[in-house]
Amino acid sequence: MCFQLKPEIEQEEGISLSFHLSRILPGIVVIWDKPYFYALSKFKKNMRSWQIFGVEWESILGQIAAEGIKDFSDRTWQFQEVPLTKTVSANVISLLAYQVLKTSKPYPFSSITALSKNGVQVKREAKFWAEPIEIHGTLQPSITLTMKSKFLLTKTLADFYLNHPEKHNPEKLLIDLNVRSLSGDIQGNGTITQLIKEPSLIHKQKIINLAKSEISKQALQDDLSDKLLVAVKFGKGKKLYEYGITALRPCVTSETASRFGVNWGELLKQTKILYKERTNLLATYKKEAENALSTYGFELGLSINSRDYPELFWQPQVPIEDTPLLFGNGVISAQSKILTGLSRGGVYRRHKKFSDPSRPIRITVLNLCEVGFDDFIQKLKERLKSYKFESLFVTKSISLKNLSDTQARAKVEEAVNELMEIPPDIVLAFLPQSDRNADEEEGGSLYHKIYDLLLRRQIASQMIYEDTLKNPDYSKYKNILNHVVPGILAKVGNLPFVLAEPLPIADYFIGLDISRESKSKLAGTVNACASIRLHGKQGEFIRYRLEDALIEGEEIPKRVLEKLLPAKELQGKTVLIHRDGRFCGQEVANLLEWAEAIGCKLILVECRKSGSPRLYNFVNKTITAPEKGLALRISSTEAVLVTTQVTEEIGLADPLRLTVITANHPALISPPIEQVVEITLKLTLLHHGALKMPRVPMTVYGAHKTAKLRLRGIYPSSMLEGDCQFWL
Repeated sequence: MCFQLKPEIEQEEGISLSFHLSRILPGIVVIWDKPYFYALSKFKKNMRSWQIFGVEWESILGQIAAEGIKDFSDRTWQFQEVPLTKTVSANVISLLAYQVLKTSKPYPFSSITALSKNGVQVKREAKFWAEPIEIHGTLQPSITLTMKSKFLLTKTLADFYLNHPEKHNPEKLLIDLNVRSLSGDIQGNGTITQLIKEPSLIHKQKIINLAKSEISKQALQDDLSDKLLVAVKFGKGKKLYEYGITALRPCVTSETASRFGVNWGELLKQTKILYKERTNLLATYKKEAENALSTYGFELGLSINSRDYPELFWQPQVPIEDTPLLFGNGVISAQSKILTGLSRGGVYRRHKKFSDPSRPIRITVLNLCEVGFDDFIQKLKERLKSYKFESLFVTKSISLKNLSDTQARAKVEEAVNELMEIPPDIVLAFLPQSDRNADEEEGGSLYHKIYDLLLRRQIASQMIYEDTLKNPDYSKYKNILNHVVPGILAKVGNLPFVLAEPLPIADYFIGLDISRESKSKLAGTVNACASIRLHGKQGEFIRYRLEDALIEGEEIPKRVLEKLLPAKELQGKTVLIHRDGRFCGQEVANLLEWAEAIGCKLILVECRKSGSPRLYNFVNKTITAPEKGLALRISSTEAVLVTTQVTEEIGLADPLRLTVITANHPALISPPIEQVVEITLKLTLLHHGALKMPRVPMTVYGAHKTAKLRLRGIYPSSMLEGDCQFWL
């Protein structure tokens, strides 16, 4: 059946209410698909109760409120049944199937323990969501079924707290600790943000009345809760939930693993699911899903595969590693042979300050660790020479032994200032290994200290950690040079290579991104609009532009979009814009309004890094890793694309999800999804800072890092626009 509520309900409320209705109504699942609710009963006889559902509506809301879901305790809605006069959509059917799997009791999927040590477990769990897919032009109901590994501590937060040697300092021990609810009343991890010491009886009784489960209620009534309660924030919401500490379980993270007597690296290794195990788990999970769904009349068909649905799968005509790239002097070389192309032709485009081949790259070496580097510098000179660049080195070594972190940062700043008497093109810094994780400390790392001091002076930097030079696997520094040297050339403004063949459908390719960072003390986030990158038809980097002002919320404001998209340059052109994540709020409308005003056409593409179905190869009845460049067509406007290839020991590629925005607007073009997939894939080939292809296209690569730096106050304030890729 279908029904709606008046006044109209918002999306967040609708999804939450449908979940709680599915949880408390026996044999019935409910989903929200704007603007309606849809309900499905396990048995025909149960639907009779829905004939009087309007009469029972107030009592049902009351039952939800009685369980402590206070979001709905003060709401009044008018219930109205809506006749089902047409076929229910594939999206609704998919959502109903997902809700069955999410709310079934008992939970339909088994959990596998891969490791158990000192009360810490690595477990395999099913992961699933609704995912309608278009087949032969018709949208069909579908779900995605995959798996994830997670860490679980078998001890409660109370066990951890009471047995810890620092229990006398609960603020240090508990604040910012990740936890999960034992009752599962709220899904996912939360963070302890506040402690309530010796709460009053009135306060305790109030939250006992709001508690959603017996576990939570009991934890609020034990002796320990008289001394201490904790306030937990889940997800991105601002709302805090108060718990007795026996109702929570700590979560193991890289920062806390040692507290629980386990090695973080060992835990990470156990999270990797080998292909044979993955094959067996998927078969098990599919069977368990079939059993749960069949009670509601659902039947699972074949998994989407290229044998039965070849038209849904796409691969580049030429293997992606064989894509031709263009270097200097017209030399063309395959992507897999970048170093050969640089040796034969040099860089595709020299920066104007290096137009005279005799003009050397001035490199200042700052050595902050106890390691010799003369041999490395000599090989660096030789490699630059082979790429047709002269180099001039100035070196300075300083010792940080017996210095506090604050003294070390002061000494480094003094050294950098001295080196600036004759400004270099780039600073090459050798950093102590201990600096790798120093950003977690209040004073920050030497890495970002140097980065900040140089970036404000419009000087590029290249950092190398001590263990990298000492690593015996790096034969005579060959692998380091293979990655570092193209990056040095690009950071000082040169363009090492471009695509040999122009990209179709657009004249320019642009990336937009917002980076978010949680506030340390308050709810919510601080946001920064990162930048745009302007690339030409051969993917060539033209320039970047940064937006100086911090912005609130998820949406890039209209004024910022107009500043970032120059009318003079884009007039009369077609521009493809990759949005890192979803377009938010009025971004699409504002972009199209601006495009129409300046006389250009837009292709708008969302590029999301999470929430995509996994793709596999299937060899000898066993799942294996997908090939780089494999794509699955979800619909005429959406696809998932594999842009990385990793070994079995590391894991499995997580595809990108590409969505082409469609609308009836004169400034908007919506090309075939296959063209967008191919263009996006080729734009991942143009990373000049390393030989390894990044996961995302270069239009948005590094934008997140740039914004994170901006949030730390590190950005080139005097060069909000430039033609050097300092973020590589």
